[in-house]
Amino acid sequence: MTVRFGLLGAGRIGKVHARAIANDANATLVAVADAMPAAAQAIATDYGCDIRTIDAIIGSADIDAVVICTPTDTHADLIEQAARAGKAVFCEKPVDLSVQRVRDCLKVVAAEKATLMVGFNRRFDPDFMAVKAAIDAGHVGKVEMVTITSRDPGAPPVDYIARSGGIFRDMTIHDFDMARWLLGEEPETVLAAASVLVDPAIGKAGDFDSVNVILRTASGRQAIITNTRRASYGYDQRIEVHGSEGCVSAENMREANIEIANAKGFTRPPLLNFFMSRYVAAYANEIAAFITAMSTKTATPTTGQDGLQALVLAEAALKSVAEGRAVKVSEILQ
Repeated sequence: MTVRFGLLGAGRIGKVHARAIANDANATLVAVADAMPAAAQAIATDYGCDIRTIDAIIGSADIDAVVICTPTDTHADLIEQAARAGKAVFCEKPVDLSVQRVRDCLKVVAAEKATLMVGFNRRFDPDFMAVKAAIDAGHVGKVEMVTITSRDPGAPPVDYIARSGGIFRDMTIHDFDMARWLLGEEPETVLAAASVLVDPAIGKAGDFDSVNVILRTASGRQAIITNTRRASYGYDQRIEVHGSEGCVSAENMREANIEIANAKGFTRPPLLNFFMSRYVAAYANEIAAFITAMSTKTATPTTGQDGLQALVLAEAALKSVAEGRAVKVSEILQ
């Protein structure tokens, strides 16, 4: 089965998904839509697809699935529109910045019996998949502690910060999803600390740039997440899972996996620069998993419910920072 895709949004992440679709033997990119004609034209030129409006793509009979890479405040509406049109939907996170809006959207998806996959690409990274496989195989015993380090090389523009929903909903949300996946249990409480240490303008925009979070499950398992918008040494992406019988970890990826030793000491190549280069394989695997789910009519690996749960943890983290206390996840779900 060859899945015919329409791409909604031709920005940075849209380009990543266009490449993943074009490189998959079971997929073809039929059309792209973007409010910026030059951005749409660039993808159309690179991959030989049509340029259409969003409404035309969703209504096109020659398109099976849409990939939503538009601004966050359009996601839920586009998911509903595509679901009602009988299209399978892959949507970048988050579905929306409002927990209630996400709930309402998922009701429409369920009513239409539509396929929806939410883009948590890190679950599809080969190294992180190997960590999960080691856990599932029992190599570390029962999971006790998960440590996730995720540090961007630099902060995005302040105008992006202002509309992103903030660091917890925009950046840490990936780590919330990873924590749920690796813990094997749903967190019950969230304790977060947040500061502005990188750029005062981020604080003026109402956000933070340096955060730490502790998640705790009912059985006492914990996940510790550390984020910052600035890492002078590159894109820092590490995971460690400690269990009753051992530990498994995934280290950073570098431009080359070598180490030079001489009289000056030990040196290694720099880290990969950012998510576009660090997670190339993950994005390809993600699209392949979406196609498989469509072809086999099975559940997608990352669902709308996963998107909702990660957003709930983000809301709990925000509440924890605002009130200076551990917040029960049930408080957000009321």
